[in-house]
Amino acid sequence: MRLTAALRLAATLSLPRPLWAFAPLVLCLADCSITGIGQASAQDYPSRPVRWIIGFPPGGSTDTVVRIMSEWLQTRLGQSVLVENKSGAASNIATEAVINAPPDGYTLAAVTSANATTNKRTLTFDFLNQLAPVAGLAQGPSVMVVHPSVPANSVAEFIAYAKANPGKINMGTPGIGTTGHMAGELFKAMAGIDLVHVPYRGSAPAVTDLIGGQVQVMFDAMISTLPQIQSGKIRALAVTTATRSAMLPDVPAIAETVPGYEAIIWYGVGVPRGTPAEVVAKLNREINAGLASTKMRSQLSELGSTPIVASPGEFWTFARSETEKWEQVIRQSGAKTE
Repeated sequence: MRLTAALRLAATLSLPRPLWAFAPLVLCLADCSITGIGQASAQDYPSRPVRWIIGFPPGGSTDTVVRIMSEWLQTRLGQSVLVENKSGAASNIATEAVINAPPDGYTLAAVTSANATTNKRTLTFDFLNQLAPVAGLAQGPSVMVVHPSVPANSVAEFIAYAKANPGKINMGTPGIGTTGHMAGELFKAMAGIDLVHVPYRGSAPAVTDLIGGQVQVMFDAMISTLPQIQSGKIRALAVTTATRSAMLPDVPAIAETVPGYEAIIWYGVGVPRGTPAEVVAKLNREINAGLASTKMRSQLSELGSTPIVASPGEFWTFARSETEKWEQVIRQSGAKTE
């Protein structure tokens, strides 16, 4: 029976009826009302500013990529997209904050390779199951960079220097369990060397100390290191992708010296599980439109990155495969990620 017919019938009833007799009608009204509200919220989204929480401080690679996309989304969505830096614990503090946020599309997570490299046994949540995927953003190489005082101009020379000085070379990273940390641990295991891990609360402060000589080597995103490489403040020995990067064509891949080595850094977007599918679809559509634009492709290319244009499901398949890879690396290398 249609709702209007049910209302007409109820209006004609003159005899007293117990409350439970009207329960189907009440439930129907409530269900229709909730459905209407849900559809309206998805259609009108966003009607207020959106927060985008990232797990690293300003100036790092994640911050740079997110701010490029946030500017695009502000124009396309007609609302402010406010970037909030909530650094610490290899971005897990920020990830948990989004997981616990209302699933309404007004809180976005910067999902990155750091989520894949964290030791899941130390966490109280599972980002793959408690976040919903929205879209990919970009991917690119990290760069193995050293302070100019390090007497090595190639990966082979660095390995020889490290073997001659075990436990005397400091390796800076954006934090325990980050992509930079795990890229370094993978290199240590495959090269058979000993480096002292010095974790920071993000890439920017670690690069600052690398320039100052407090640490001697880093494996960090090209986005963060390229300006310092070009200025001569630090020296690039290799990129972490399987092949060379067009941005640094004269810099070899680590795999040319250590066969099989590969570690990429990537960025994407997630929301709390339960966010309306219509909202996720709208965000995915607008983000992919931005990644397809000539301007944004050029911006990312200048940072040594390429877009990840994907559906929510495709992005999560990629994130899951990366997580499985690094879980295996943690087990085999015995890396301390706590």
